[in-house]
Amino acid sequence: MASNAPALKRSDTIADSMPEALRQSRYHMKRCFAKYIEKGKRLMKLHHLMGELEQVIDDNTERTQLLDGLLGYILCTTQEAVVVPPYVAFAIRPSPGFWEYVKVNANDLSVEGITATDFLKYKEMNMDETWANDENALEIDFGAMDFSIPHLSLSSSIGNGASYTCKFLTSKMNNSSQSLVDYLLTLNHQGEKLMISESLDTVSKLQNALIVAEAALSSLPKDTPYQSFELRFKEWGFERGWGDNAQRVGETMHALSEIFQAPDPSNMETFFGKLPVIFNVVLFSVHGYFGQADVLGLPDTGGQVVYVLDQVVAFEEELLLRIKQQGLNVKPQILVVTRLIPDAKGNKCNQELEPVMNTKHSHILRVPFRTENGVLGPWVSRFDIYPYLEKFTQDATNKIIEIMEGKPDLIIGNYTDGNLVASLMASKLDTTLGTIAHALEKTKYEDSDIKWKELDPKYHFSCQFSADLIAMNTADFIITSTYQEIAGSKDRPGQYESHTAFTLPGLYRVVSGINVFDPKFNIASPGADQSVYFPHTEKQKRFAMFRPAIEELLYSKADNDEHIGYLEDRKKPIIFSMARFDIVKNITGLTEWYGKNKRLRSLANLVIVGGFFDPSKSNDREEAAEIKKMHMLIEKYQLKGQIRWIAAQTDRKRNGEIYRSIADTKGAFVQPALYEAFGLTVIEAMNCGLPTIATNQGGPAEIITDGFSGFHIDPNNGDESSNKIADFFQKCKEEPDYWNRISIQGLQRIYECYTWKIYANKVLNMGCIYSFWRQQYRAEKQAKGRYTQTFYNLQFKNLVKNLPIKKEEAEPKQKAKPQASLRRTQSTLQRLFGA
Repeated sequence: MASNAPALKRSDTIADSMPEALRQSRYHMKRCFAKYIEKGKRLMKLHHLMGELEQVIDDNTERTQLLDGLLGYILCTTQEAVVVPPYVAFAIRPSPGFWEYVKVNANDLSVEGITATDFLKYKEMNMDETWANDENALEIDFGAMDFSIPHLSLSSSIGNGASYTCKFLTSKMNNSSQSLVDYLLTLNHQGEKLMISESLDTVSKLQNALIVAEAALSSLPKDTPYQSFELRFKEWGFERGWGDNAQRVGETMHALSEIFQAPDPSNMETFFGKLPVIFNVVLFSVHGYFGQADVLGLPDTGGQVVYVLDQVVAFEEELLLRIKQQGLNVKPQILVVTRLIPDAKGNKCNQELEPVMNTKHSHILRVPFRTENGVLGPWVSRFDIYPYLEKFTQDATNKIIEIMEGKPDLIIGNYTDGNLVASLMASKLDTTLGTIAHALEKTKYEDSDIKWKELDPKYHFSCQFSADLIAMNTADFIITSTYQEIAGSKDRPGQYESHTAFTLPGLYRVVSGINVFDPKFNIASPGADQSVYFPHTEKQKRFAMFRPAIEELLYSKADNDEHIGYLEDRKKPIIFSMARFDIVKNITGLTEWYGKNKRLRSLANLVIVGGFFDPSKSNDREEAAEIKKMHMLIEKYQLKGQIRWIAAQTDRKRNGEIYRSIADTKGAFVQPALYEAFGLTVIEAMNCGLPTIATNQGGPAEIITDGFSGFHIDPNNGDESSNKIADFFQKCKEEPDYWNRISIQGLQRIYECYTWKIYANKVLNMGCIYSFWRQQYRAEKQAKGRYTQTFYNLQFKNLVKNLPIKKEEAEPKQKAKPQASLRRTQSTLQRLFGA
């Protein structure tokens, strides 16, 4: 639709160009705008605008001609419109991150540029006209605090925050490098100085010392241990932390010398990645049942638990490597802080401290929710969690400082609740903060901002959106899995971008919530646990103990509680999909595509993993409806003999072997979601060497290079998608090596971009870079902190007071309190576990 329409000149605004565009089609536009306003006040999406335009211009040729012009471009980049007769106000998004607002008078087609505030007021008039016209209505403007922080300027740069931060720092270093020297002087571990002593307190002193040190290093063998020349370097003012041998010390020193001589962004990034800044890390993941076994599938408990645990393992491995290479004898500590749930449903969520498997220095710390009546026993929904978070933060902070014997070097939040708690703690301790939203609820429910009063009794979105704003604006850096999570695509705004300007009528109006051009935004895509998800060709590593169970799971003809349906022809490859049963995951959509496509049915079987078989077992109405639909589709298309439906599986190792067993059949993994923020199952399948065909809506569009490392499908065009899947299997029949080629190219893509090692390296580099960056803009950071704190105290806390608090309490089993520290060299936590 208007895909070839001329774009605006760079100097033009929509308000400048739209009058001429309307004039060129004045007759049709007069009729069209009369149509738009005839129903009175209302909100209109793009499909409403286009649908009513088609009613007015019924001649196909004339309509196509109009849409191929500038007016078509403007209409097709409109995200929403608001009708308040005689005006129609448009929110236009020419490219990701860029927004313009105009209003058109339907009577004379005059055009006027308006502000975001004006547009939001028009929206409010549809819901609460009195409040919209109130001159004292509360407006939130976080952007007002960004008075001197540099921002990106191109849509294509969004998400590369750390790299651009280093470019901005390079510019500052060109004027003066003293701030870097001052920063290096602050580096220490438990009071022990690192990198440089007070004797090297100016740029010139440090530069001269580096010249002497580099000359001395040039005469030493590369593998000479640091201890061999430590005393000599100490006399020159150098402390430990530069490296563990002559080569690494020389590389770090040379990088710093280059920064002083001629700052370079790449060199800056390399240097900060070598600095001994991060030893102790705290991650918050508060809601749900956070455990290592017997929790997946419990309320509010799913992929986020797996993500955080894999994240911890990768962080510890990377920290241990860095600390060794820095020449330090320090043990890192990582704490995953979550809620202790006394009513733990038979898992370990009522245990205060639990070592993280596959690590030596990482633990889960569980802190209970407390009310004035004591410890809260039962699980609490993530939508109802807000009244407990402030007290939880206070208790967690005290416990963390006790265990770590000081404050952490880096705090990372996960999800709305974890991000809020992390923000409160980081503000109190003045610690570097990273946040990970995973999924922002605002974009999941259409018009959830304007209709907040309708949705608030169930979801408490007023609290959630407020908490998200607080966390976004407190964070030093924000981690996302994809570009689309930040700034969407050409046609669809990103999750963060949707928080740029929005309104909760009667509560507050956000005129600047977050700016996606802020250099705090970074893309760091997670991987999959490669001890679980590895290629099907690695026969010696495969989990042979699961083979009989998987054989039965896929091929037995019996119906039971774990599987229904059967596969008549075992020789056919398998189309495999695994997801929750909800509308967005679109598993029933895939089943219908398969049922309708005779060619596809002749080429492959279909295996689905997800949900229950009995809809009455589900407490989720949407899931129950999808289960009923699944049964209906199997009957409608007579799929018995070609489909196997397996109930949801939670054993990760067995799931890894299921992917590989599908690969053994020369099958494919299909992810058909209407929208997928990231696509962890896509990463898992590709790690196993299983060719993957996935939605082009969301993260998978970035993970897969279409036609090379897998394939994209349009979930809104089932016929086209099913034919593309069929084409893949047809080509595999015709070209014996084609399946292997796609499998190998998928693995190459994973190893290049989507491993936990790459992720951990990126995130820890961010922690180092932004710990310096926040010092450079301390005044702005403090100003925004005060603004955010005011918003928290005067707005968020009042909203929380209206939420119900559970009355059932239970005292948890008493755990032995950690004893006071006797030696700084041995942490409380290590003593507790005998490490």
